[in-house]
Amino acid sequence: MNMLESADLWILVAGFGGGVVRGLVGYIKHQFQFKNVGFKLWYFLGMMFLSGVVGVLTAVSVREAGVTILGVVLVTPGIAFIVGYAGGDFIENVYKIIFKKVSIFS
Repeated sequence: MNMLESADLWILVAGFGGGVVRGLVGYIKHQFQFKNVGFKLWYFLGMMFLSGVVGVLTAVSVREAGVTILGVVLVTPGIAFIVGYAGGDFIENVYKIIFKKVSIFS
């Protein structure tokens, strides 16, 4: 048996993808809200990576919590993608509440 089964790998990839999509949405939103916004490639790539990591951690946390419906594990790659997206949104809103500042993702 592999240390990381195929299903687990897809959950990680989907969670990362959800976080990255959340980061992209925030970035695009920021670009349309403000004029003359410069593009910093390294900052953009760094934020996409951090968004992906938040997505993976959120998806893994939900999976490890053992959420089931009628004994069936609820976390599939599709659910992991959604959870990864929502995890980025959650972290952004916590940041806004604590620091009362503009979004870290946008």
